[in-house]
Amino acid sequence: MPKLRLPNNWNPRPYQLALWNYLERGGKRAVGVWHRRAGKDDVILHWTAVAAQQRVGNYWHMLPIGKQARKAIWDAVNPKTGLRRIDEAFPPALRSVTRDQEMLIRFTNGSTWQVIGSDNYDSLVGSPPIGIVFSEWALADPQAWAYLRPILAENDGWAVFIYTPRGRNHGATFYETTLDDEHWFTERLTADETDVFTAEQLRVERTEYLREFGPDDGESRFLQEYYCDFNVAMVGSYYGRMLADAERDGRLTDVPHDPNANVETWWDLGVGDSTAIWFVQRVGVQYQFIDYYESHGHGLPHYARMLQEKAAAGDWVWGEHVWPHDGAARDLSTGQSRADTMKGLGFPIRVMPREAVDEGIHAVRRLLPMGWFDKTACKEGIEALRAYRREWDEKKRAFQDRPMHDWASHGADAIRTGALYRPPRKGKRPPRRIDDLPESHPARGIV
Repeated sequence: MPKLRLPNNWNPRPYQLALWNYLERGGKRAVGVWHRRAGKDDVILHWTAVAAQQRVGNYWHMLPIGKQARKAIWDAVNPKTGLRRIDEAFPPALRSVTRDQEMLIRFTNGSTWQVIGSDNYDSLVGSPPIGIVFSEWALADPQAWAYLRPILAENDGWAVFIYTPRGRNHGATFYETTLDDEHWFTERLTADETDVFTAEQLRVERTEYLREFGPDDGESRFLQEYYCDFNVAMVGSYYGRMLADAERDGRLTDVPHDPNANVETWWDLGVGDSTAIWFVQRVGVQYQFIDYYESHGHGLPHYARMLQEKAAAGDWVWGEHVWPHDGAARDLSTGQSRADTMKGLGFPIRVMPREAVDEGIHAVRRLLPMGWFDKTACKEGIEALRAYRREWDEKKRAFQDRPMHDWASHGADAIRTGALYRPPRKGKRPPRRIDDLPESHPARGIV
């Protein structure tokens, strides 16, 4: 087998050297907020080729969605050479196996490299990685890092986050909180700080963005892509500007439980993916969001037990538990719906009729100006609302009339469920607190 010098027929551009040198010296945590076409993925692909030869282990290149990962990385071609980017970074002489379906390469020294999506990061932890690239981090599920960080800590592994901004979401927080941390390399490069584009090219790009997307979205997209501006709303976001208004008005703050108001729960039900729950109190004309919970891989007893614990800890009195229409679907083998199961666990459910997604989105938009959110307890849900956006059609160069289905959908769908619910003016007393139920009640014995 011929000997290869790595990186293979490639050298970092001058402005890429700071990140490259940091990693080459053994750095473990890096954030690169770089402008469009600055070569973010190229740098890290070639670095991973070096790292995989220096230390045998598993390496991941992660994008927000698996199908996006195939297009952006696995099948991507360098227009200057006509070669696939992965073939330039990982020449055949280094490989023993290439599995197209799994987007996985096994190297002759025993290391592996795989392209995955942050929408399924927890399904691959049987083979723990020692190096992870979080590409397009501002669009990825922020829980991926919380889940994978302990694995890298145990393995003494490294992580690199490369992205352009998408509004003031977790990408902005990540950049700002690591900027002065001595354990992190953090860098922001705008188009004025590299030699990728001339001033005239940038002028033309801005003109094209304004023509393609209109004055508001076009300017926002241009500033995000080329000037790494965190302070413009995510393009295509349904609720981004409304949440920016809420933050400006001081409605993302500390929101304590009001003992004089019942607590409603608004749900999105997951089967193969996450279940999300908002905890809301109606106080006058305000909607006070006091908590948020999201998890997956659990049955209904888990959520009933969680409700029981929250009620006991906070002395909460329940209002309605509001579910989407699919909660009424009956299992063919048992004849029972999930709503029936939850009722048997001590929590009667209000199942909403099916409504058009657009109608639900309009209902949320009407609600948000009256919403107050606990910035700590609802952090994960707020991030989901910021990131909930229209799907972009690359061929038509236009937004679709439907939302992107990704990690942000769960929290956004849950608030949409509740926004469509109107409590009756009169009716039965809401369900009692768990402590008020008789000892024989099933909710006291959830297992």
